Amino acid sequence: QKELAGNVIIAGKPEKIDHIAGIDVALTPDDKGYCIIAVFSFPDMELCEEVFSSDTINFPYVPGLLSFREGPLVLKAYEKLSIIPDVMVFDGQGIAHPRRCGIASHIGVLLDIPSIGCAKSRLCGTYIEPGQDRGARAYLYDKEEIIGVVLRTRAHVKPVFISPGHKIGIDEAADIMMQCTGNYRIPVPTRYAHCRVTEYKRSGVDTGLKSY
Repeated sequence: QKELAGNVIIAGKPEKIDHIAGIDVALTPDDKGYCIIAVFSFPDMELCEEVFSSDTINFPYVPGLLSFREGPLVLKAYEKLSIIPDVMVFDGQGIAHPRRCGIASHIGVLLDIPSIGCAKSRLCGTYIEPGQDRGARAYLYDKEEIIGVVLRTRAHVKPVFISPGHKIGIDEAADIMMQCTGNYRIPVPTRYAHCRVTEYKRSGVDTGLKSY
């Protein structure tokens, strides 16, 4: 992770975003893993393609090293994509991670694609609660270092934790996520991916998963 973290670029954003992907992984107690990548048009959030993968997880559970368990599933699903997204959004962390290399950074570096972590909870860092209005934000700090944004995607609803993964700046990552947010707290790409991977995990088959 430290080696990968050394290759992370936290600056800028793609010149143009036509497609953005939401990625989520679900694991079972018996070490079976499932992954969904759902590609949406940007910024209108129309579903364009979804692909899946499943496999047995061989890497042991170690706190902070979840990307080594989930990463191979993401790479396996990525190989099936016919539409390569301009940005990948993960249900997890980017640099808001003790070693600055959550799954969004890990996969972003391996694929050399701009990536963002959009997490429901904080893994590390401190912050002052943002305002209650939609779009209110506050920086997430680890000591003096800014490692992400605490973003209120809906008024008077718990915020989400946005951190750049690779090839995107901190503020730019939060801006992109606000553009992906619909009527729910969780932005459209990762909310959809989470719902679909939960279905996939429950059924264990790929019914209904197809390209559009």
